[in-house]
Amino acid sequence: MYFIYNFITFLASQVVKILALFSPKMKLFVDGRKTVFSTLQSKINANDKTIWFHAASLGEYEQGLPVIEKIKEKFPFHKIVVTFFSPSGYEVRKNNTVADVTVYLPLDTKSNTKQFLDLVHPELVLFIKYEYWPNYLKELKKRNIKTYLISGILRENQAFFKWYGGFYRNALKTFDYFFVQNENSKKLLQSIGFNNVKISGDTRFDRVVSILERDNSLDFIEEFKDNKTTIVIGSSWPKDEELLVKYINNSSENVKFIIAPHNIKQEQILELKNSIKKKTILFSEKDEMLKRVQHDKLADFNVFIIDTIGILTKIYSYADIAYVGGGFGNPGIHNILEPATFGIPMVIGPNYSHFAEATALVNMDGCISIQNQIQLDETFNLLLQNEDERFEKGHICSTFVQMNKGATSIIMNHILNETLN
Repeated sequence: MYFIYNFITFLASQVVKILALFSPKMKLFVDGRKTVFSTLQSKINANDKTIWFHAASLGEYEQGLPVIEKIKEKFPFHKIVVTFFSPSGYEVRKNNTVADVTVYLPLDTKSNTKQFLDLVHPELVLFIKYEYWPNYLKELKKRNIKTYLISGILRENQAFFKWYGGFYRNALKTFDYFFVQNENSKKLLQSIGFNNVKISGDTRFDRVVSILERDNSLDFIEEFKDNKTTIVIGSSWPKDEELLVKYINNSSENVKFIIAPHNIKQEQILELKNSIKKKTILFSEKDEMLKRVQHDKLADFNVFIIDTIGILTKIYSYADIAYVGGGFGNPGIHNILEPATFGIPMVIGPNYSHFAEATALVNMDGCISIQNQIQLDETFNLLLQNEDERFEKGHICSTFVQMNKGATSIIMNHILNETLN
């Protein structure tokens, strides 16, 4: 089976090189891996102690960040190595300050895994949520390196739980311990003979709780808000914006809107701006525009489009209502925990069933799922007109986050008690 897997991996490595000629994302995927080994060689010495974290993409990195930060705090003399599989994770967080070395994960070939582990020589390895690379796992087990899955989530449709999944089930034997998010994941692992598993919950709750301890102030958002009721629209896609723009164009002058689209390509941002009839300003043009039109202030605008990245979390702290985008596409909505931690009532699209926290908050009535224009209009109007309704739903959201924190402590207690002593 390893022969077949390695042959398929080899073919895939050749295919992505061809795709890189036509796709900017694939070009990043290929080119970014060309310097991995030289980077590792220059930044890690043979006598360095290291701990390796692997994240598939940005979401998994953010999920594992509380554990990475705690590991760095408890083991200050170890170098932290973070790898990403996807360009959408690496390109955004390649300059993070928590890791000593951040690189792409080389493709899962036998030669790559041996060279990578020779250079990194980790004492401890933590895979975040998922991604199970058979050659890496086989080599880690061969070298007897402690390996954990944290914030794991397992589903019945995965190959591990099928009659033909023996190859992948065997790869799971590498993990010394599984820290999973829910009871279903624990039962699935136990059903195939793994009892070294504990329900720790989701470390993302710890990350978003820590946001409350930071300075979330943004002077320009405060000036724009001008003490008016504000709806923050985060990570919106065109299908979300079709409904939202219609609502914005017919809304009261006493309501402010901040839109942070998922895609900030200039042509799409300008298309969005031109579709809005209200007085609208872009983040990228605010300084120049306010200098040029001196009688205008940010407070004079109704809609603020954030065509940059990295500040949405802070912007949520100014929201009275949040709309989280992605729910009209696949796989579904974006991160709802960030607005939830600020105690904000949320509105989302219909596709949220793959996200446990969204399902829970919809069932608890802290989050409202809408399917069409009429439902969106009615929901926004209800929340805008009824402050008590906003407060109650927001309280449900913040309480939900607070009640689910603590996964990092469970994981760290195990590591501190049983490893790296």
